[in-house]
Amino acid sequence: MGGVTSTIAAKFAFFPPQPPSYAIVGGEGGGRRRLFVQDVPTREDIDVLKLRTRRGNDIVAIHVKHPKASSTMLYSHGNAADLGQMLELFVELSNRLRVNIMAYDYSGYGQSTGKPTECNTYADIDAVYKCLKDEYGVKDEQLILYGQSVGSGPTVDLASRLQNLRGVVLHSPILSGLRVLYPVKRTYWFDIFKNIDKIGMVNCPVLVIHMKWLIVLMGSSYGNSASKSMTPFG
Repeated sequence: MGGVTSTIAAKFAFFPPQPPSYAIVGGEGGGRRRLFVQDVPTREDIDVLKLRTRRGNDIVAIHVKHPKASSTMLYSHGNAADLGQMLELFVELSNRLRVNIMAYDYSGYGQSTGKPTECNTYADIDAVYKCLKDEYGVKDEQLILYGQSVGSGPTVDLASRLQNLRGVVLHSPILSGLRVLYPVKRTYWFDIFKNIDKIGMVNCPVLVIHMKWLIVLMGSSYGNSASKSMTPFG
C-alpha cells in the first residue's frame, strides 16, 4: 500500500511540459550556449549550463546576472513549467530585485536528462548549489533559495542542510506529497517531499507566500509556525 501511494503521489508531483518549451543552441566546440524560446528574443547575457548530478543526469541551468547584485537567488520552479516558460520572469525578477538568478530544470524536465523523482530533485539542486559555489563564488550568506510548489521540496531539503543562508522563499509550498492527496496528520515512511518535518531545521529567515496571504517567519520559532500555517495544498 505504501509503495503504491508513494508512486501515486510522485505522479501527481511532476508534470513536465511536453514538448519542452525551449531548445539549446550553440555550445559546439566550446562555444557559448544560448536558450532558444519561440517569440522570445535571444539574450547573450545569460549563461546556459549543463551540470552533471551525482545520480548521473545532465541538467540544464541558467544564470541571469545583474550588474549591481549583491545576492543570488537559486530558483526551483513549479511542477508544470520549464526554463523556457519561466525565462522572461527570471529576467524581470533579476531587474526588479537587483539579484542574480540561477534557475534549473529538474531531471526529466526541458532538456535535462533522466526522470523526475524526489531523489533526483535533491541531486539536481545540489549540483546547482555546487556550481554557484565553485564557478560563481557565491557564499551562503549571499544566497536566497526560492521554491515554488513542488520546488519547495528540494528548496527545503537544501536549506535544512545549510547554516548561513541569507533567506528562503517558499511560494505555495506543500507540506508533503501525501498531504496534497489526503488529510493525514502524521508522516509515513513512504511519503515524499516531507517539508513539514524539515522546515524546523532551516536556520535563516523564511518568507512563505501562500494563496492570497503571506507570512514572514523569522527567529527560532518559525519552524513551528510554518507547520501550523501551511495548508496541504500548494
